[in-house]
Amino acid sequence: MIDLPLTGVRVVDRTSGGIATAARLLAELGADVIRVEAPGGGADRDHGPTVAGVALSFVADNLGKRAVAPADDDPAFDALLADAHILIEDSAPGSAAQARLDPAGIAARHPALVVMSISSFGQSGPWARWQATDGVLHAVTGGLSRSGLPDRAPLLPPGELTIRTAGVQIAALALASFIQRLRDGRGDHVDVSLLEAGMAALDPGFGVAGSAQSGVPLWKMSRGRVDERFRYPIFACADGHVRLCVLAPRQWRGMFEWMGRPDEFAGPEWEKLQTRFRSTTLIPAMARFFADRTRAQIEREAEAHGVPAAALLDLGEAVATPQMVARGAVAKMAVAPGVSAPFPNGTIEIDGARAGIRGPAPDLSDARFDGPIPDWHAPPAADLPLAGLKVLDMGVIVVGAETGRFLADLGADVVKVENGAFPDGQRQSRDDAPVSITFAAGHRNKRGLSIDLKSDAGKALFARLVERADVLCSNFKPGTLAGLGFTPERLRELNPRLVTVDSAAFGPTGPWSRRLGYGPLVRASAGLAKRWTYPGEPDSFSDGVTVYPDHVAARVGIVGVLALLIRRMRTGLGGSASVSQAEVMLGHMATDIAALGAAAAGHRVDTPPMATPSGLYPAAGDDEWVVVTARDAADWRALAEATGHEEWLVDPLLADAQGRDAERARIDDALARWTAARPAGQAAAILQAAGVPAGEMLRVVELPAAPQHVALGTFREAAHPLIDVRFAVEGAPARSRLPLPDQRPAPRLGEDSAAVVADWLELTDAQVDRLLADRIIETV
Repeated sequence: MIDLPLTGVRVVDRTSGGIATAARLLAELGADVIRVEAPGGGADRDHGPTVAGVALSFVADNLGKRAVAPADDDPAFDALLADAHILIEDSAPGSAAQARLDPAGIAARHPALVVMSISSFGQSGPWARWQATDGVLHAVTGGLSRSGLPDRAPLLPPGELTIRTAGVQIAALALASFIQRLRDGRGDHVDVSLLEAGMAALDPGFGVAGSAQSGVPLWKMSRGRVDERFRYPIFACADGHVRLCVLAPRQWRGMFEWMGRPDEFAGPEWEKLQTRFRSTTLIPAMARFFADRTRAQIEREAEAHGVPAAALLDLGEAVATPQMVARGAVAKMAVAPGVSAPFPNGTIEIDGARAGIRGPAPDLSDARFDGPIPDWHAPPAADLPLAGLKVLDMGVIVVGAETGRFLADLGADVVKVENGAFPDGQRQSRDDAPVSITFAAGHRNKRGLSIDLKSDAGKALFARLVERADVLCSNFKPGTLAGLGFTPERLRELNPRLVTVDSAAFGPTGPWSRRLGYGPLVRASAGLAKRWTYPGEPDSFSDGVTVYPDHVAARVGIVGVLALLIRRMRTGLGGSASVSQAEVMLGHMATDIAALGAAAAGHRVDTPPMATPSGLYPAAGDDEWVVVTARDAADWRALAEATGHEEWLVDPLLADAQGRDAERARIDDALARWTAARPAGQAAAILQAAGVPAGEMLRVVELPAAPQHVALGTFREAAHPLIDVRFAVEGAPARSRLPLPDQRPAPRLGEDSAAVVADWLELTDAQVDRLLADRIIETV
């Protein structure tokens, strides 16, 4: 039986909606989570699509928890907090709810408690009282400006990706603060904004970028939406669509052979990306080649020729693939008496076993913490949670970079392991810089080790490093490390205290486990690419620029690492965490998966009318936009008054949500005329002053100067000795008692090889010199 790493950790969850996924993730890893609701139950119990009167989103966000509903001044609530380790709460700054709860007072009364205060825009700054929806957050974090097709309006992505990815960041920050509490006995009051958490975990503009950027940072992109369809082209075929990722020369050679070696594309120049991307004839030729083939046929033939390809699946097809069925990625859970529906079954495997759903969504009860509290034997007190820990970082591109960098920011000695013959592809940049800015941003605070892992001597040296390490990170294709002789069994033999984390496109097991893991292919296979389209235009695929789910998958792995380090303080033993990027993505579409499954089983799914108005509206200027969401009747009244349309409030056709939904076109047209007469920032500020969620579409280059980011210290400048400009990187992920992370430059290839082996293995200068002379290690 799996020893869940957070067994004994006690969490009070006083959040609702998508933020509640943070505590659900902790519950899946073994924490005892008690959800605190308002008397009579939380508003999210009947929000969104319902089956038998139960909101499917509520079930998805709260599986495995228990629930109570005391008044804020009930002594039982304070007694619950006295027994807890972590409180996660989302009272809005300056609200009556926050005044009643008094998070600062709770932190003062319970000095060993980690209090996570979650708000839309943070507890201070000019936007602190503003309210947000997922669309508003997507606008002000820079993601919206990159979503959509050239010369079209930007496109809001499906679902609540910003808020749900923020939930993983919140879980990671909560565990980091808890580790610090275990080390020095002091709790913390942590101010987390969804603005920053969602930006960091979904698609940050100033972090490490995807391969498609070729090392050029997102803030250097052109002002409009970039046409990236040629990088990851989607082709119509006999029974739908397929996506290809033909990037490396060997992949192009496979494609050329597959197409029958056409003379038109036979020259060596076609092995170059830019030749293929600039061609006006290649894509049409490929389209003709695929037109009469089926999706399954294309996938089989692509695999035979070494060409990365994936069928575009809808969500129902995605959860029924052989991979998801084999891995048990979806599980049926009771929704109401006699009614069940399928839900994603967690995103992390611990020690080879799924840490998934631990129970149904909770009914209200008199739940209390009653299990034993473990004896955690933490390292000595230090300024940062992971100070003194050693990490071997074998990760590459986005997931690898982010995992190690996050651990380094928490104080670990993170060593990026590379080899001169196979450097991280992120080092390269098409803008002719000696090292890419995205690499410099994503690998700061690490040291660099170049080691020859193909030689016996190099493997022996690496084994000695493993013996001294606390954590080993990788995101290779499953089996790569084992192929070098470092199987899970071998790693445990070398170091029983070692914590390992790996991430793969489809997970370490199952029939698709060795498929190439390009993010665009994962989005196609997981059912997202087919949903990321303009309304009424099913072929307008628009997910080409995003690198989702790379950043959030990294954070899921980080949660696994931190949880296993907590367990190691209890047991003295390490363990493994494995992440499937496709399953991370399914987790963010949980409500839709449940609704599809319930409907397929013959249950009635009641879907409320969409909020009206809600969406994207033009602002004054060229390609300027504002997102507005009137969530309920109070927002509707405030919006009507703020925009000078008081007549709407007496119009009987607009008296309820159903009527406003029916009259959506009329309302949208009037609101668009109002927003188009004003700058986007001004329109958003007017509506926010009235209490209506609204946000200006910001471009990445504009983010550091945005007033709320300035007030929160979201960004700070960094430098690198091989880059002739200073550049922005993320600052502290939240406001807490932890000091700001270091700002050490990302390492050059092998820059610290000699120092690392000397420090970790206590080698003499002569021993290090011999390793260098034999080229077992290399240094610049």
